[in-house]
Order: sequence, then C-alpha cells, then structure tokens
Amino acid sequence: MSLRIAARFARRELRGGLSGFRIFIACLALGVAAIAGVGSVRSAIEAGLTDQGAVLLGGDAEAQFTYRFATPEERSWLDSVATRVSEVTDFRSMAVVDPDGVAERGLTQVKSVDAAYPLKGEILLDPPMPLAQALATNDLPGAVMAPILADRLGLETGDTFRLGTQDFTLNAVIAREPDNSGAGFSLGPRTIVLTQDLANSGLLTPGTLFDSEYRLDLPPGTDLDALQVRAEDRFRDTGLRWRDARNGAPGVARFVERLGAFLVLVGLSGLAVGGVGVSAAVRSYLARKTSVIATLRTLGASRATIFQTYFLQIGALSLVGIALGVLLGAIIPLLFAPLITASLPVPAILALHPEPLIEAAIYGALTALVFTLWPLARAEEVRAATLFRDALESASILPAPRYVIATGLLTLLLVGTAMAFSGNAWLTLWTAGGIFGALILLSLAAIAIRWLARRAAPAARGKPVLRWALGAIGGPREGAASVVLSLGLGLSVLAAVGQIDGNLRNSISRDLPEVAPSYFFVDIQKDQMPGFLERLQGDPAVRKIDSAPMLRGVVTMINGTPAEEVAGDHWVVRGDRGITYADRPGNDTTITAGEWWPEGYDGPPQVSFAAEEAEEIGLKLGDTITVNVLGRDITATITSFRAVNFATGGIGFVMCLNAAALENAPHTFISTVYATPESEAQILRDLSKAFPNITAIRVADAIDRVSQLLEGIASATRWGAAATLLTGFLVLIGAAAAGEQSRTYEAAVLKTLGASRILILRSFALRSALLGAGAGVVALAAGILGGWAVSTFIMETDFSVIWSSAFGIIAGGVLATLLAGLAFAWRPLAARPAGVLRARE
Repeated sequence: MSLRIAARFARRELRGGLSGFRIFIACLALGVAAIAGVGSVRSAIEAGLTDQGAVLLGGDAEAQFTYRFATPEERSWLDSVATRVSEVTDFRSMAVVDPDGVAERGLTQVKSVDAAYPLKGEILLDPPMPLAQALATNDLPGAVMAPILADRLGLETGDTFRLGTQDFTLNAVIAREPDNSGAGFSLGPRTIVLTQDLANSGLLTPGTLFDSEYRLDLPPGTDLDALQVRAEDRFRDTGLRWRDARNGAPGVARFVERLGAFLVLVGLSGLAVGGVGVSAAVRSYLARKTSVIATLRTLGASRATIFQTYFLQIGALSLVGIALGVLLGAIIPLLFAPLITASLPVPAILALHPEPLIEAAIYGALTALVFTLWPLARAEEVRAATLFRDALESASILPAPRYVIATGLLTLLLVGTAMAFSGNAWLTLWTAGGIFGALILLSLAAIAIRWLARRAAPAARGKPVLRWALGAIGGPREGAASVVLSLGLGLSVLAAVGQIDGNLRNSISRDLPEVAPSYFFVDIQKDQMPGFLERLQGDPAVRKIDSAPMLRGVVTMINGTPAEEVAGDHWVVRGDRGITYADRPGNDTTITAGEWWPEGYDGPPQVSFAAEEAEEIGLKLGDTITVNVLGRDITATITSFRAVNFATGGIGFVMCLNAAALENAPHTFISTVYATPESEAQILRDLSKAFPNITAIRVADAIDRVSQLLEGIASATRWGAAATLLTGFLVLIGAAAAGEQSRTYEAAVLKTLGASRILILRSFALRSALLGAGAGVVALAAGILGGWAVSTFIMETDFSVIWSSAFGIIAGGVLATLLAGLAFAWRPLAARPAGVLRARE
C-alpha cells in the first residue's frame, strides 16, 4: 500500500518539471555518454577487424615461419588445403639512392610477394595500375614504395634505388595496402617487390632476419578450428605459427581492447565526479522539500513512504539522465563517423552497437544508486514536529546502518561490474582505489578548508571582503564540500594524466638518448664481422661497440607443457623472440641466481633467462624451456637468471644459451654502436657501402616512432580527462546555482549594512578563488601521488614532478570556480534588500 501511495506522491511531485535537476541529469548524462561513446567506437573497430579480418590478414588463414621458407612437405600440405596460396616475406632493409654520387639511405620494411598477392582486398597505387605491372621487370625489376619514404629519399616514379645489392625502378607509390594493419608496429615505411627479384640481393640468405608468410584462400565452409588443430598437430615441431581471419590483426585488436578498457575506466572517474553532483543535487532538492516531508509525516506518512516517494522520483530522473547519456553515446560516434574512420588506421563499422550502450547504462544506474541512496536515506530522519528550513541539515551525518551497508554493497557491485567489463582486474582495482582514495582525501580537505576558514575569519578584521569570504566558506550553506569534491576529483584525474604523460615523455626524450646507442646494425654475416669491427674500432668518434650472435625462436614448451598454458599471454611466449649464445658471460652481465656454464661446455643445452621475465612467468632454476629455431626444437635447462634492462636501448636478450647449442645453426650478428652525433652519417655511409646487406636502425628515429604512438595514446587519455573535468565544472555550476538563494540573502543583509555592490562582488569572487585554489592544491597532491604510482609500479619509469602541469592545475581550479561563482553572482547583487528580507521573514 505504501509503495502505491509513494508512487502517486512521486508522480505529483514530478509535475513541477525538472527545476533543480538539470545539473543532476546533465552530470549523469555526460558520464554515461562518455563511457557509451568510447565503448561504441571500440565496438566499431572490433566489428571492423572481424568483418575485414581476411583482408587485414591477407587470406583466410596464414602459416608463418621465422628465418626460413616452408619446406617442400609443408608447402605441399598448404597447397592441399587451400584453393590458392600466396607466399610473402617480410623484413627490414635499407633503401639506397645515389643520384649525384652521394648515397642517401632510408630504413624500410620490405614485403616481397609472388604473383598471387594479394589474395584478399586490393592494393591501390599512384599512378593507378595493376600491381603486376608495377612490379614487372623492364631494364630493372619494378617496385612500389610508401609515399613518405619516396619523399624522404627524393624519389619519383621512374627513378632507381637499391635494396642490398639489387637495383629497382620505382614505378608507383602505395596509396592503400590492404594487409598493412595486420603487420603490427614497424620502424620503416613499406616497400614491395617480387621475391624472385631479391635472389641476388644478399637479403634472404640463411640466418638473415626475415619472416615468410603463406596466406591461404580456403574453400567456402572450411572449419577454421579443425584446420588450425590439423596444422599445429602436423607441424608442431617445425616452428609454424598459425592464425586465421577471425583474428586478422591481433596486435591491433589487443591494443584497441586495452586502450578502450583504460578509457572506460577514465570515464568511470568522470561518472564518479558526476555522482558527486548527483548527490549534491539530491541534498539541495530535499533541503527545499523539508517542509513538505514534515507535513507528510504530520499527516501520518511512514518513513518507508517518505523514502519510497523520493526514491521513485529520483529514480525516474536518473533514468532520464541515463537514457539521454546512452542516446548521446550512440549518436555522437555516428555523427562524426567520417572524421573517426578517416583518423583510424584500421577499419571500423560505426553503427548502433548495443553491448557498450548496455554497459554504460549499467554503470550509470549503479552510480546513481551509490550516490543518491545516502542523501535519500537522511530524508527519513525529518520529524513531523520540525517544520524548519534546516531540518535536513541538522540530521545526523550517517543514515541508518542498513543504508550504509547497502551503499557499500552497491559500490562493490559497481567495482565488480567494471572488472568484468574491462577484463583487467588489477587496472580496475587500481582505478577504483585511486577514485576512492581521492574522494576520502578531498572530503577531509573540504572539512579542513571549512575549519581553517572559521578559524581565520576573526583574524581578518579590518578586511571586510576577506572576512565575508572566509565566513561564507566556513558556514554550512556555501557548499564547500561539493566544490572541493567535484572540481578536485576532475582536476585529480587531469593532474595524474599530466604527470604520467610528462614523465613518459621525459623518459623517452631525455633519459634514453644519454644511454642509448646511435645505431642498431642487424643482418651482419659472420664473415663480415672482422671488417665491420675494423672500421669502427679505430674510429675515435666511436665510444663503444656491443655485438652478439642473433637468432630468433618460438618458445613452444615450458617443462614439457605448452608455453601458453604456463605463461598465458606473456609477451615472451607471444610470437618469436630474439635469442643469443655465449661461451662466457659478458663484463656487464649480472647473474642474480644460479651459475653460468663452464667455458667450452658442450653438454646438454643450458639457458640463462632474464630474471624479471622469469619471475613474471613463474620460472625457477632447473625448469626446462623448449625453443623452436629454424624448425628444430631445442630443450634447454635454466641454470641461471640474469638482470636484463631493456630500457637502455642496448642489446638485451631474454634467453642466452651455451654456444654449442646454437653456434652451428645459420645465423647473423647484431651490433650496437655508440658514437658522437656528428659522426653517425659517415659511419652509416662507410658500413652501408662495404656491406650493402646490413640494415641500420637509427635509435633516434625509433624513439620518434614510439613517441608518435604515445602521443596518440596521451591525446585519447587527455580527452577522457577533459570529459571528467567538464563534468566537474557542471557540478560547480550546480553548486553555485544551489547557493544562489543564500547569496541573495547575504547580499541583501550586507547592502542594508552599507556595503557596496563592488565590495560584495569582490567577496563572492574571493571565496570562489579560495575554494578553487584549495581544490586545486589537494587535486595536485592526489594527481602527483597517482602519477607516481602509475609511473613507478606500472610503467616502471623514473618520476619527477612536472611543475608546469602542476601550476596549470591550480590555475585551472581557481579559474573554474571563479567563472562558476561569478555566473550566479549577478542576480543576488541586483536583488532589492527590502523584498528579500520581507520574504525571509
């Protein structure tokens, strides 16, 4: 019966419209829209990757081998299961031009193909022509190249360039390469040639670093799962790696999934800020309804009826905000579809994807429940005998225990839901812990700010503007808690993002160049090493040379169990890894556990494993690792762990085997050269002229490529943080609007006592600036703490405070509260004191 009566009361209350709830709805809608929008774009990319999986992969399925081509037996089997097979190789090399006798070089990612390429999709060239025509041999073999590399080398169609020892004619530039997104991260722009034209280039000799990929056009209706099982069972010991069109670009899909999950968690921070505004709006609304509640209690309404009345009313308004947010999150990506698809390097199907919209609605509903239950519960405590305006303010801080427990359970449910949807439990827990910690810190700061203001107000005698401002901040009606919580949480997220971004940039642009080499040289043949070292060792500009034999292998088994079952998705077992061998440890090798094998050891294979990666996988001394190298399985026992710092930019291998285990296998050497910047160009010219097959990777260029990727990630994160800050600003506006009536009364009293409008305006501005500065300082402390935690424990980089970002946060806090406060200062200043004071009576 009480629920029916409560529903009737709620319906009648809602006839008054949305007055006082516009900010409530806006905060909820903005938070939900941000999550729904990010989720919709993520789902669009995932749908595009699924729909275009075969095109991105280059076939319905692909078999890949490292350092070698398929054997006749392997090729025969691939031909038997497919209607067509295309053989593609992929490797890095140097494109060289020397039109005036002065060679110019550029790093390129070479793709050599056969006549069947591409099996899926279409490659577009400029000028338009078929790929077969562009690669045809006239005087020289033909080639096509990415426009950025052609521009860098000053090449135009018809010009000649060299790969290794083979000259090619550039016949066109690549306008669109269908399978480029599936290739993952590369350091150099693309060049495409025919594999048969590389026969005399010296680039595809045994031991050189190349991958061969066999793309398959399968008969319709082929069972991909069954075919994968057959392929892996048949060639389990040959190093074959298999994937199919269901995961055509695994690296891209994994990146999109993780970045999307992170941005959704940033969106949850924005929703938490909106929750603060929702809670403040409910408190403000109920404060205005105190007399109504007391009257209902006088007429016999029970506590349950009161709670249900306003719960239903707030619930209906919450549904409006959630529905509006879901609608915005669905429509905005569609409206900006051309811009989004043009900026993405992968296909995206922008349509209505229900899953992210449902996810956002669930987040919104749980957030609304968490942040409205507490103030709604306090409405029960209004007694029938108390018909005073501040009856709700006099209620106890904590509601009945059942509501405290319910709020806690709903919070746990919200965190659990985020863990399930994000797929990353630790990141979700870190984010939730950060938000919860920031809310506690900001709540304590709000209490401290009010206490300090009350204490400092008497000391401001003779300074009326300051004293009025401090008195208002310390009073119960100014809403200091709402201002500090909403603005502070938004600024905390922005501050943390700024500190993380700044420290990551510093780590790349400042720290690495001090220790990183000038060049990586790869594909150095064993018989070329003496000449290579002779050129460098006598050069006074060369400070240091590190060289090591280099092979690549796939970790297939750990202690006789498939590696993926033991290590999961760890990067060491995902794809092929660089491995080396050594008879004795180098001078800079640090053994952390175990012992190195004796010099000249030729017994069963032994391996020294990188200590940090071993700990992450769960390896211990005496475990066995099986690595497939060039189709041969090598099972080695872990006899030592050693410290490997991959952040230095130098040579680092996860696995180092004893020399006898690998030295007879075809392989090449890699070398890092540390030289003065002014000598780098001459070193590259001399070595490239003497050894055309060697590939040089300039470390500074690699750092630039990584920086570009990080800039994209940082930009996306900053947009997410900006949405959080916008929500905080809306809450500020709501707090300022809620306090307009009290400021009107305050202005009337001050005018009656002789204060001028300008003095009152200065007082309003000063209190806003002080609250903004306080929120900014606390947010900065929370942001620096969060940035330090992420930089230290997740990104494992050094941390230092980025002061330019820090001061910007404080200035932003002051400006935001100042604008929000002044926006609602004009009507109080314009009100006539007599009318205001008579209404108050």
